[in-house]
Parts: sequence; C-alpha cells; structure tokens
Amino acid sequence: MKTKISIGIVGGAGYTAGELLRILHHHPQAEVASVHSTTNAGKPLYAVHGDLLGETELRFTDKVADVDAIFLCLGHGLSAEFLQKNRMAPRTKVIDLGNDFRVSPTTCGERAFTYGLPEMFREQIRTAGNVANPGCFATAIQLALLPLAKRGLLHGEVHVHAITGSTGAGRSLSDTGHFSNRSSNLSIYKPFTHQHLGEIRKTLQLAQGGSLPEVSFIPVRGCFARGIFASLYTTCELSGEEANGLYAEFFDEHPFTFVSSMEISLKEVVNTNKCFLHVQKVGGKLLITSAIDNLIKGASGQAVQNMNLMFGLDEQTGLRLKPIVF
Repeated sequence: MKTKISIGIVGGAGYTAGELLRILHHHPQAEVASVHSTTNAGKPLYAVHGDLLGETELRFTDKVADVDAIFLCLGHGLSAEFLQKNRMAPRTKVIDLGNDFRVSPTTCGERAFTYGLPEMFREQIRTAGNVANPGCFATAIQLALLPLAKRGLLHGEVHVHAITGSTGAGRSLSDTGHFSNRSSNLSIYKPFTHQHLGEIRKTLQLAQGGSLPEVSFIPVRGCFARGIFASLYTTCELSGEEANGLYAEFFDEHPFTFVSSMEISLKEVVNTNKCFLHVQKVGGKLLITSAIDNLIKGASGQAVQNMNLMFGLDEQTGLRLKPIVF
C-alpha cells in the first residue's frame, strides 16, 4: 500500500529547490523521487547543495518523472514553457514557485492554477489540482493587510517599505547580488513597479470586495542572506486595541501567522514557515510590521504547506521548524 507522496522538483539547483529538499527530506509523508536539472544531470545533489552530503545519494536527472506532485522552481516566465514541452499525467499536481500563473493567465493548457495563499484560499487549495505559490514580498505584504481588507477598511493609500535578503534574487550571479555589493550596503529597486504588486492588488481587492486604494511599495535590497522585514502604514479609524483584536481574531485559525504584542525582529522567523506581525496605532495611522523567511514562508515552506492541503494532510506536517535566533 502506497503511503508517501512521490515528489519531483524541476529547476533543482536553485535556492528554493534547496530549501524544498531540506524540508521534504524530513517530511514524514513525502518522498523525493526526482530532481530535474539539465545542467547538473548525473551529479549528486550534494555537489550543488553541499549541506545534503550524508543525507541523500540521489542524483540530478534531465528526465521528467511520473510522480504525484511536481514543484517548479524555475526562473520567472519559464514554468509555462516547461509545462508546454513536458506533458505529465493529469493526476500529477503542479505547484509553481514562479510568477507565471499568479495573476494572468492562470491556466496552461488544461491545467488551471489556484492562488496558493492559505490564509485567504485554504478551502480552494484543498481541492486544487495545481497551485501558483505566492511571491515572497507578496506573502509578507498580503498577510499584513488581509484583516483590514476583509473588513473593508483599506481606504487611504498604503505605504510599504520592505527589505529582503540576497537569496531573494536567486542563485544566478548579478552585480547587485555580489557579496562586495551587498555587504554593509542598502539600495532600492523597482520602486512602485515591483512584479509582486499585481498579485497583491488582486488578492486584496478580492478580499475587500470593492475598490482598493493605491499600494505604494518600495523594495529594498538588504545586506543579509535571508528574510523579509516589511513596514506598512495607512490611515485607519480603528483604535490600537481594536486593530490588534481584529488581527488576532483573523489569524486565530491560521497555524503559521502570529500577531505579537511586542515589537518583532527578523531573526525570530528565519528558518521557519512563520509570519510574525506587530500592529500599533500612531496618531491617525496604523503601522503594521511583518516578518517572514523569504525562502520558506515566502517560497518553499509555503509550497509544502500547499502540498499538505492538496493531499489532505495537516498543513503543518514537516514544517515545525526551529528559528535561528542567534
């Protein structure tokens, strides 16, 4: 009798694939059967992901396996191309970690994709055949604003300043990803035009059930490896006590998102699938801070959370991870 979900990973050499391998290696109901990488075919996984030495003898392959679930960890824009070139059994569930199906189009051939933010779409994900995993910035920002949107309380412009670690740029070399550039340095990029804004606006507008104010987003490159720390503010008529009560009630049934009465910091969530939120009223403005690990809750951990839901498992399975505080 089959007891484990067979897993394939495509784009197996990247950071998100590495995180998936680490999480799934200890997942009691999953078994990684195939890790696809055309440039590394034949090499052991630990030749690229050095921390897997002694953990597995599995090797990269350039063949697409027949499995229960496939995670696409490809560069943005490449998932649709891969699915068009590689036909898989209809029973195979696809979880795409790229941005191909988050906004439009949300289909590829006969495959329709459900947006995979569990705190908003848990029941739809449970019955989904395919999931578009949210972006990392999008996850941190949407979780910070969903309670307000669901109550129709987003009226004034939302200002967002969010800083991300260097792993958010992927494994490929770039001038702004080099250690000598990132170290002791900060810089903004794609101000007001970041690609995650589309999915953020789509989800919040659906939650609000009507018009949405402008979301002005300034992304920042940080001088650290992993994590996202976002600060958001907007005008709000709620008192601080009312806002905290709203947030606590909204996330009460969501096992990975926590509202803290104390100010939060990034290290408290790094290496976990958690999102920490802190809410405070300052004058007429509501300030929300949001912290996640961009590679786990912002990518691979959330993808496994979605897989758990799709296969009828407790969504926390394999994701009770310890933060690295010091």
